[in-house]
Amino acid sequence: MGTLPRMSEPGASQPDHRPAGGDPAYRAAVVDLLGALAYGELTAFSRLAADADLAPSLSAKAELGRLAVNEFRHFEVLRARLDALSVDPDVAMEPFVVALDAFHERTAPQTWLEGLVKAYVGDGIARDFYREISAYLDPGTHELVTLVLADEGHAEFVVREVRQAIEDDPRVAGRLALWGRRLVGEALSQAQRVAADRDGLTALLVGGADRPGADLAELVRMFGRLTEAHSERMSLLGLSA
Repeated sequence: MGTLPRMSEPGASQPDHRPAGGDPAYRAAVVDLLGALAYGELTAFSRLAADADLAPSLSAKAELGRLAVNEFRHFEVLRARLDALSVDPDVAMEPFVVALDAFHERTAPQTWLEGLVKAYVGDGIARDFYREISAYLDPGTHELVTLVLADEGHAEFVVREVRQAIEDDPRVAGRLALWGRRLVGEALSQAQRVAADRDGLTALLVGGADRPGADLAELVRMFGRLTEAHSERMSLLGLSA
């Protein structure tokens, strides 16, 4: 489980949150990444809180509420880092609002179980994508991204709930498998669109004159890894990919 950073003591020296290198293009790319992550965490909070109302039991409702709170804490960490970079968090998030909102509208769950699968499978693909990008970040930013993408018990809860539902009624497995396949297609397309629409995110992946990046072959392998990780999550849920 990731541990969120503690507030600095009064009078203590403050860490330097500036991205390494001082390259304006790299700084803009980092701001894009943090903005995308921040809006993703904010929407994850609101969706999990809403999905809690569909929970079949009070314990499940409380568990989903706990996960929603964790997402909001991650959002606050990202917002604080943007503030430290003298960037308005709203401005950093704004470019991603339309695209991410459209994705969630296209993949709105209709049932409790669909909501759980989306939170685990759909969000999992997005997290994997941002982890891949984080490999090309300076150490400080990489550490922050790794922190906010920590699972914090999400997977364990979802796997338990979905597997129990399949055991109770095996017929739901087929419907959820189809739902999972739809989610992976939408999520991968969304990741590609976000990267293509924001030159900074693309630059993080492909690198520049002073920073190594991924060549075409590595990008192909990256999306292969995303697909493989999706298949593993589906298997853990007891669903066919």
